[in-house]
Amino acid sequence: MPILKIARMGHPVLLQEAEPVTDPTSPEIRRLIADMAETMQDASGLGLAAPQVHVPLRLFVWRDSHGVSTLINPELEPLGEEVENAWEGCLSIPGMRGCVTRPRRIRFRGLDANGNPVEGEAEGLTARVMQHETDHLDGVLYPMRMEDLSLFGFTEELARAAGSAGR
Repeated sequence: MPILKIARMGHPVLLQEAEPVTDPTSPEIRRLIADMAETMQDASGLGLAAPQVHVPLRLFVWRDSHGVSTLINPELEPLGEEVENAWEGCLSIPGMRGCVTRPRRIRFRGLDANGNPVEGEAEGLTARVMQHETDHLDGVLYPMRMEDLSLFGFTEELARAAGSAGR
């Protein structure tokens, strides 16, 4: 399976709304999912949305302690009012990180890699990754969600600043 080229911030595919997947069981979609999973793992990412590999379709893959999962035509909704701030990075914005506020818990529904309906709840890091990847399907990059751009910068510089603040 090939490693796919990842679109970087500035490419128009990252700013458009992705189209629904009409046949989740087609050989093309199955191949795309497998290639995306391999690309995500090769790049040491936690998630990867189809627009990030130049395919404007509503699907993403992510990994957690259970392995790699797929969500096709996702629908997410926050559960409760609780939000949390956390640092995010993105394979489409290499070398940078930013602090983003997101709902802590979500409900999700969509289709799995076999085209079967799935739904459930997620919280913490998994909920954050799912929201981040769904944003890609809507043409939104995480800096667009940031409330304080002073908390956006190059990973190395942020780490250096955090190290010097602890002295």
